[in-house]
Amino acid sequence: MPVSLHHRSLSRDTQGISSVPPRSPSPPTQTFHPSIMLPTPALVESVAGGAHYAGVRVDTDTVLKHRRSSSSRPHTQLAHHHERVLDDLTELYCCRPTLEIFERSWNKDAVFEDPFSKCKGFDEYAARWFALPKLITHSEQISKRVMSSTDNPNQFIYLQTQQYTIRFLKKKKIVESIITVDLDENEKIIRLVDQWSGNSPPTRYGAAFLRTLNAKISPWLFHVPKHSHSHSN
Repeated sequence: MPVSLHHRSLSRDTQGISSVPPRSPSPPTQTFHPSIMLPTPALVESVAGGAHYAGVRVDTDTVLKHRRSSSSRPHTQLAHHHERVLDDLTELYCCRPTLEIFERSWNKDAVFEDPFSKCKGFDEYAARWFALPKLITHSEQISKRVMSSTDNPNQFIYLQTQQYTIRFLKKKKIVESIITVDLDENEKIIRLVDQWSGNSPPTRYGAAFLRTLNAKISPWLFHVPKHSHSHSN
């Protein structure tokens, strides 16, 4: 009998223990890390008004300039006073430079930058444009898309796809670039930056020095026609 009572007591205790619901596991701990916002192409497209491009990056400073514009006109619509300058740039990129284009659309002290040169002033940037037909047998604009056109700052940005036929190599090269054009109060270019594949012109490992040197020797290598009167604003 004592053994039987002890057995029943143990049985009741065991049943009591088994009837107690198991404890819920402790909630998993969460570690929060600060998020880093990267300027992805999708984000830049939304800021730039839906301009579509693939594999091309845009400088974040350019995006901020979009936000600072005070124009009520949609910035993806090319302003009327920017149309002439854009048409003149198309002529230049298609290897058809003229002095009239520079007198009409360029400030004599303008800066021009691309992956190969950093030009300051008419003598340097004009020589660069007149050199292009010497190096390229044919240049064709495949497409262009206005990304931004603002009054404040007085600037427009466009995406251009250009196909060049290199004279000495007899090869064709397609270049997709983002071109940023800043204008003065007279609607003349004071700065143009041509970003191949959306990349800023190189500055590391002496690249900036070589680009500046290339700009300075270009007037000695390539002839720029002269008018009887000097180039003016």
